[in-house]
Amino acid sequence: MDFDFLKDVVTPAQTKIVLLVMDGLGGLPLEPGGKTELETAHTPNLDALAARSALGLADPVAPGITPCSGPGHLGIFGYDPMRYEIGRGVLEALGIDFDLGPKDVAARGNFATVDAAGLLTDRRAGRIPTEVNRELVQVLRTIKIPGVQIFVETVKEHRFVFVMRGAGLGDALTETDPQRLGVPPLPVKALDAKSRKAAKLVNQFVAQARKLLADKHPANAILLRGFAKYPAIPSYEEVFGLRAAAIAVYPMYRGLAKLLGMTTLKVDGEAIADEFTTLEKHWNDFDFFYVHIKKTDSAGEDGDFARKVHVIEEVDAQMPRLLALNPDVVIVTADHSTPALLKSHSWHPVPVLLHSKFVRADGIAEFGERACARGSLGRLRAQELMPIALANAQRLTKFGA
Repeated sequence: MDFDFLKDVVTPAQTKIVLLVMDGLGGLPLEPGGKTELETAHTPNLDALAARSALGLADPVAPGITPCSGPGHLGIFGYDPMRYEIGRGVLEALGIDFDLGPKDVAARGNFATVDAAGLLTDRRAGRIPTEVNRELVQVLRTIKIPGVQIFVETVKEHRFVFVMRGAGLGDALTETDPQRLGVPPLPVKALDAKSRKAAKLVNQFVAQARKLLADKHPANAILLRGFAKYPAIPSYEEVFGLRAAAIAVYPMYRGLAKLLGMTTLKVDGEAIADEFTTLEKHWNDFDFFYVHIKKTDSAGEDGDFARKVHVIEEVDAQMPRLLALNPDVVIVTADHSTPALLKSHSWHPVPVLLHSKFVRADGIAEFGERACARGSLGRLRAQELMPIALANAQRLTKFGA
């Protein structure tokens, strides 16, 4: 969708849209012919809503492409993720309210575990508690690299933010995370001449970190991903004419929402029910609500099929609270698939449910991957969902003379 064109047809309306994103919702059966996590879950509320909705499958980026969370979210937010590329480091930094400067280079860090031979055995260090993370961050803050200012900030569990501030720093850098076990972390390499200085400095930091963390099992190593500077990207209000709010517990997703000009709402607690309480509390304040559920993805990455099923059922139990607010449009979908079978993100299209009083309901009383494959939305690019949502919310005028 061309944003300049979209701006010409967007019109104000007193309607509300809710985008409920169950991170990594798409799945796979554990056995051939079996059911996915979503199909296995007992979801009477989502199934009843599906019967009154249009269903489909969406490719977050493009068919066959496995997205990270950033590009996956940009797609469902209505942006072309291949045009607006945002580094994970920027999102993590903004998510914890770090004052990121225009020349800063940020990266997302993971505490990880390596064996005596320096080979990775756990890319997340057993998801160490956030309190332990804070102690380790204090250790990393003792590292001093001449010619650059280094910031290290706790995010949550095993994740932290790494920021370099100095002159002549490029962000075209490779990652240290090989994305697999049994191999050592990778050295950072510059992808252009402007980033050679930054690559050298990062490698010095990583080497010192490895020495300082050597006896800190299980978090005896670090991995750095998503090096980036602050990008230029149009806001949600500018493009879609929406006063948008984000309800997310995990910092990275708050950071992405903030980058798009959404108001990030404070959630009192980390339970799924707490997020729906926040939605109720602020219902009269915004036109668009993005509600993010992280635990579906975490369970999928851990290969825990049963836990992912349970999280989906937790969300389903909260759906009556959302529907009692009488939203004009509800979209339930995901930023990518994370099948427990694969223990990772995957290329599989994600299920989509779109409900409004103007939708042509498919009458399919089930919300699952195979049910969505039979829906009238068909298989579409995720970025096409926002114009459809705006139309159902009566926020688009006629096109043409």
